[in-house]
Amino acid sequence: MLKFLLPAAMTLGLATSVAAQDRSAPIDAASHYSGVWLEVGRTPMGLTNGCVAGTTRYEMKDATHVAVEDDCRQGSPSGKRRAIRGKGVIEDAPVNRRLKVNYAPFITWRYDVLDRDPAGAWFIAADPKLKKVFLYTRAKPTQGLLDQLAAKARGLGYTGEIEFPAVD
Repeated sequence: MLKFLLPAAMTLGLATSVAAQDRSAPIDAASHYSGVWLEVGRTPMGLTNGCVAGTTRYEMKDATHVAVEDDCRQGSPSGKRRAIRGKGVIEDAPVNRRLKVNYAPFITWRYDVLDRDPAGAWFIAADPKLKKVFLYTRAKPTQGLLDQLAAKARGLGYTGEIEFPAVD
């Protein structure tokens, strides 16, 4: 979710599952908002133009606060690294599906985890109005998984384009 970045701003993302989940079902914040997620699909936007091999790193600070670092490589997986840090707040605890991240004084993004793998291997996130979608995995995905995640995003109501940047 993200992801993937520009020097001034970035994006991040959140969750998905084989069958669409109940969006009011709680997720375990400690496992979801920890470690590194690979941004494997997203809505094309100027902010992420040319960004590949994107990641979002989460670190729980307490029950509702999350440190967020989004990064990517410009042009190719070996390109120049771009990164931005933000402070996240889980806005719907104890459900833990909505994260608001402040990246800079005037850059704020909200993400909803729409669906996720119960085993924690992937998730789909979107802005609250479903204008931007982000697909994340813990490991490099197969083409089949990318196709499944894109189909799930569409099944959840996302109607825009999805791009699949190179993953390292």
